[in-house]
Amino acid sequence: MFTLDRYRDELLRLHDHICPRQILGLRMGELAGRLLGISLPQRGRDKRLLALVETDGCFADGVMVATGCSLGHRTLRLMDQGKVAVTFVDTAGDPSVGLRMWPQPTVRTLARALCPDLSSRWHAQLEAYQRLPDDVLLACAEVELLVSVRQLLSRPHVRVTCQQCGEEIINEREVRTGGRTLCRHCAGQAYYAERRAWPVPQAAVGEQHFAP
Repeated sequence: MFTLDRYRDELLRLHDHICPRQILGLRMGELAGRLLGISLPQRGRDKRLLALVETDGCFADGVMVATGCSLGHRTLRLMDQGKVAVTFVDTAGDPSVGLRMWPQPTVRTLARALCPDLSSRWHAQLEAYQRLPDDVLLACAEVELLVSVRQLLSRPHVRVTCQQCGEEIINEREVRTGGRTLCRHCAGQAYYAERRAWPVPQAAVGEQHFAP
């Protein structure tokens, strides 16, 4: 049985309130643990479960809190599709197969019917998403990944230097072209265009200085 109190404090450290999409993320994370036979939330060095969320925001935080997957542990990835959905991959098994979950298309209507006395659809969803059974709330499918988990995660301690800008590249994100090793920006896959150098403030008087 789902119990919000188990997660309340951690959610409120991330947000000033709890919303329906956070509940969906929590419920999907819990269901993934049961279906895959993985004890969640994973902690510390445990990185068995990988979560590929299809949108950012509060839903992703719900997934993170329930599973222990996070950007910092490289066990949560944004595959931006603009959907409240997530694919879970058990990296101890076949990394080309995942379980994708999303809300049943009828859940908003069901939530209003289940909680007609609440003041708004938002409040009805917040309450109903905690009470509806998994099979009524969520849809689930086994999927074959069209991206390589090995390439997503790369290997530890792998680093090269871009031969154009001189910046370090980790996680095997370099591009090799024309006999050169380049970062994606220098290889023409930029997401920004530099306008001007921004001076870094000098250390205040009395601060410790270290040689580079």
